[in-house]
This record gives sequence, structure tokens and C-alpha cells, in this order.
Amino acid sequence: MPQIPADFASYWHQTLEQLAAYPACPELELLPLRCTDFATLYGVRLTSLGPYRLFGYLSIPQGRGPFPTLYYVPKYQSVLEILGQSTSNMQRSRYVTFALAGRGQRLADVPYAAMFPGLLTDGIDHAASYVFRGIVADSVRGLQWLLTRPEVDAQHVVVFGHDLALITAALQPGATHVVTTPALFHQTAALAPKTQAYPLEEVNDYCRAFPDRVEAVQHTLAYYDLQAFAPQVSATTLLMTGAPGSVLDAQSLAPVAMALRGQVTVHPSEQSNYKDGLYIEQWMAAQCGISDVQAILPRAWQAGQ
Repeated sequence: MPQIPADFASYWHQTLEQLAAYPACPELELLPLRCTDFATLYGVRLTSLGPYRLFGYLSIPQGRGPFPTLYYVPKYQSVLEILGQSTSNMQRSRYVTFALAGRGQRLADVPYAAMFPGLLTDGIDHAASYVFRGIVADSVRGLQWLLTRPEVDAQHVVVFGHDLALITAALQPGATHVVTTPALFHQTAALAPKTQAYPLEEVNDYCRAFPDRVEAVQHTLAYYDLQAFAPQVSATTLLMTGAPGSVLDAQSLAPVAMALRGQVTVHPSEQSNYKDGLYIEQWMAAQCGISDVQAILPRAWQAGQ
């Protein structure tokens, strides 16, 4: 594990303190085109650290709540989706869903438009101004606001995503479950040179371009290492790992799994969107007391059952 900086706790405490200085100032706009007979969709504007104005999609099922809730934290991609790729729209009939664009993503790209590739190393040689410090704050702000909604069942709040899902659950109380597929911040400085795959190759490219900054990059990345956050996560967690032999396989991520305080299920990728997606959907439904998961699966997946 990378050496945890001595000021790791104060770095994140100061970040959250600075975030708290900005009221969320939520604005909701009904989006009739995306409403259905089973769910209502809103565009949401929130203020985060900076101040910076964010955008998200909030979907609320028809009927009497509260409902189990899925919070899709900002992804490492330019566009914002209402739901994850391959996910059935029928998911919105059972869960409150909230998908948030972090700063730089489209719909939250004013005044800052992120580059893809490039976001992972934007400001990486200065921990205080690294772009992901703001993006983590954005993700925390999203969960803070979501937990204020009366439609949300506080006993079933799933934080879903890549590294930010686990980091957000560590920094902000309220997540009861986490689904995380690490891709960015597990022993990054050590593992990136072992792969040429995007997005970790961004770190390799940056260090080749600026060899005099390698030590500073390693220092910044140490503030984001998942193993340092894991002991703060008490939520029940599904840890999706890479396929055996990959740089982020179950063996590589074992220290993270062991450090988590809550119950953890480790599921190695089967390198199939269908098989991995089906496992996640069934796991979440079981955790949230949804007995008819078959009805909210993508039609193609239903045919495979």
C-alpha cells in the first residue's frame, strides 16, 4: 500500500469543511419527455465546492414511497446518463435513481470542460488543486442532497460507481450499500506502469512527459488510494474486481476488501456485460428487498434467464 500522507485526514476534513461553506441551493426542473407512467424525471442543479454548479438526473417512481435508492456517482466519462449503460429503464419503477455529473462532465461543463483522456491527470502534481479533489466533493454533495429527499428510503441507499462510490461512502454517512468497480485509485502509481489500458495509461503518459513530477504525482495519488478510505466504510459492499490476472483483479484488491468495515462480497468480472450486470442487479435487489427483479431487467437479459 502507498504510504498514507501524514495529513490525509486533515486534507479531507478541510475539503469537506470548504464544501460545507457552500449551500447546495437545489433547483429542480421537470423533464416531461423523460417521464413515464411509472416514474417522473427531474433535472437537478446543485452547488458544490468552488462554488461550482452541478447537474443531475433524479427519477422518482410513481406510487407511495419511500423507495430504495440508487445514487450513480460521477463516472469517468464525458456524458451523463439517466441510468447506466445496459440498464433497463424499468429500474426507475422500483428505485429512486439519481445520476450526477461531476465538474467537467457534459451538462456540468461550465466554466470547466474536462478532457477525456486527460481528466485523470489534470492538476495531479499539486494535491491541493488536483481536479479530483473537487470531483470527490461533488460526489459527496450529491449524496448529502439526495439524503434530504422524502422519497428516499434511508435504510436502502446504494451508492453505485467506480472508485468514487467507495470514497463517497467513506466521507459521507448515509450509504447503506456500495457497489464499486475500482478503476482509478488503487495503488495507481505502482499499478499504472503494468498496463497500457485507458485510463491508467494517462498516468503513464503524464509521467513520461514530465519525469521531474513523478514524485509529486505519487504524493497526490496517495490521498486517493482506496485502501486508505476502506476502514471508514461500514456499508455492505459489493466489490467488483477485474478478471483474474488483470491489474485490478481480486488478488490485487484483496487489501481493500479486507480493510472494509462492513460485510463485503467480492465478485471477479466474468468479462461479460450481461453476466456482470445481471449479478449486480440481483445483488442490489436482494439487498433492497425487491423480489421481482426479473421485471426490471433488460429484455435481452430476461430472455437469457
